[in-house]
Amino acid sequence: MNIVIVGLNHRTASVEIRERLAVSDGHMGDALYRLTADPVIEEGLILSTCNRVEVCAVVKETHRGFEVIKNFFAASDDSLSLENIAPSLYIYSSSKAVEHLFRVASSLDSMIVGEPQILGQLKDAFDHAMLHKTTGIILNKAFKKAISVAKRVRTDTRIAESAVSISFAAVELAKKIFGQLTGKSVMLIGAGEMAELAARHFVGNGVEAITIANRSYERAVELAKTFNGAPLKFEDFEQEMVKSDIVLCSAGAPYFLIRRDTVEKIIQLRKNRPVFFIDISVPRNIDPEINALDNVFLYDIDDLQHSVQTNLASRKKEALKAEEIISEEIASFARWFKSLDAVPMIVALRDRAEMIRQAELEKMQNKLGDLTQTQREALDGLTASIVKKILHNPLTVLKKEVHSTNGNMILETTRKLFDLEEMLSRDKAKKKEQ
Repeated sequence: MNIVIVGLNHRTASVEIRERLAVSDGHMGDALYRLTADPVIEEGLILSTCNRVEVCAVVKETHRGFEVIKNFFAASDDSLSLENIAPSLYIYSSSKAVEHLFRVASSLDSMIVGEPQILGQLKDAFDHAMLHKTTGIILNKAFKKAISVAKRVRTDTRIAESAVSISFAAVELAKKIFGQLTGKSVMLIGAGEMAELAARHFVGNGVEAITIANRSYERAVELAKTFNGAPLKFEDFEQEMVKSDIVLCSAGAPYFLIRRDTVEKIIQLRKNRPVFFIDISVPRNIDPEINALDNVFLYDIDDLQHSVQTNLASRKKEALKAEEIISEEIASFARWFKSLDAVPMIVALRDRAEMIRQAELEKMQNKLGDLTQTQREALDGLTASIVKKILHNPLTVLKKEVHSTNGNMILETTRKLFDLEEMLSRDKAKKKEQ
């Protein structure tokens, strides 16, 4: 019995392959049933996001489990063969699989280290698997542990505190200037993807009033609906700027749309209340001379990029602390997992010894003929005492050494020496019936 992970991500596979292998929520149930149909897969879970598709499973035999999961991927899309997919796949087993799971949950394996979305996606994948009853005691424990590890990483490190995207960096700088953004008003000049992302961050940080000016008024209207904002005709943005505390420009014009003389008038009309200008256009659309004005703050794309690079370096330092936390938690999980293997092994060994004792005791009683009750009890006690003494040391070693580096080897040796496979299978079948 082993934990394995087979998958691909943004580093190993193109977006075309990831799209073909992705599993939507609506098809997740069918995919899980197909995955766990093979008896070698005892438990299974599928994590599917825009950046990764992974199968985490508990398998009876590691090599066979890898082959079954690879074939599962190949059967997911008729236009792909195993030969197409194999170079993009990574495989992990045992502690390496657990380490990978913990790193994914803690966003150390993400495209942007520290991003928060992956933990929610992992929780959703876990919920789907539990809903369709494809997980059991081992994956339930592993994923609950992964979630708690991710929470500990976020609590004990600063891995998610600094902005690592241009749009979020703009919001973070605005918060430094204004303290908090609740009650502040924002104007977007241009309605492209980066402006939309910035708007989402602004709204998420308390901004309620958003005005959107765009050369395509229809696009301004569309985006305004998304954020409960106000659309504005492009030619009217100058007179409306007086009402805005934050102005983000991403219009892409080949000249300065916002000039120094315009901003001077706006500051007078605002009675010197500060304005934060963010120019993410290339070429720049805001005259850099406005930075010389009192109560005016201007950051361009290079300023924001510098902030992002600084924050990325900070996150990498925090990631080292996170790796230490994960190492601790892997050791804790490994102890639990090994003890899980030891318990049924100990039970099976005792049961096998008792089965042999009872069989031999019955033979001996038949040979001896009529025995008194006292004699029968004495014979039973003698054989029970012999078996107990013989098993004492092996059971003590199993309990003690299961957590050592040789634990798996000792368990496997015990299974073979005492021929316990049948006993273990019988015990497992009994548990399923119960």
